[in-house]
Amino acid sequence: MTRSISLLGCITSLVLLAGGAQAEQARLTVFAAASMKNAMDEIAAGYEAETGNAVDVSLAGSSALARQIQQGARADIFISANTDWMDRLEAGGQIDGDSRVDLLGNAIVLVAASGAAPVEIAPGMDLAALLNGGRLAMALVDAVPAGIYGKAALQSLGEWDSVAPMVAQADNVRAALALVATGAAPMGIVYATDAVAEDDVHVIGTFPEDSHPPIIYPAARVAGSDNPLDAGFLAYLQGAAARAAFERQGFVVLAQE
Repeated sequence: MTRSISLLGCITSLVLLAGGAQAEQARLTVFAAASMKNAMDEIAAGYEAETGNAVDVSLAGSSALARQIQQGARADIFISANTDWMDRLEAGGQIDGDSRVDLLGNAIVLVAASGAAPVEIAPGMDLAALLNGGRLAMALVDAVPAGIYGKAALQSLGEWDSVAPMVAQADNVRAALALVATGAAPMGIVYATDAVAEDDVHVIGTFPEDSHPPIIYPAARVAGSDNPLDAGFLAYLQGAAARAAFERQGFVVLAQE
């Protein structure tokens, strides 16, 4: 009898260990640009409900996430807010180029607190005067995609030199958005999708598409990942449920299943 109980205990332990290993395998880690927060919250919840698998989404500026991947951070999928950082990782062998897909498009906008008057964004707009001594909130202009696009647009419009001393740089675009939402800065440059996500700001102008490089969000599998969920999640990002979530947040969906 004792021997039978002992054998049963061993079998139970093995089953529990196997179950724990399966549970660990059924978890996915996604590094995604901070501007994707609201959409990724919805997509992760939908994916988990549909598949029973868990997904952990780490959000930050694309530059910070890319550097973490370069330094060996554990991630399965990377979604960047521009092609440059994905290109660097692909050139360095840190992402699987065959899995790469151009997933989304976006626009950059000028935002202000509710009640601010609309602004015509064009050469000669004199943004420095419109700031009236206040700061212009932007993501890091030499590292974070939203800041890079914003700086390029201001340069194209002939506004950068006069505005540069007034720029308050934030680690990522959501942090820049928060500066405007809390009143720390009267205006900011963020993605159109960020403006949708924040009730305390509104769009007062949209930058012309030809004033900055095309805004493209590529997604790819991280080269060091052997997670069997990778391909399925990339496909899910291109499917109908994810498309609806992205469009609700104002993204332009480029990829299709």
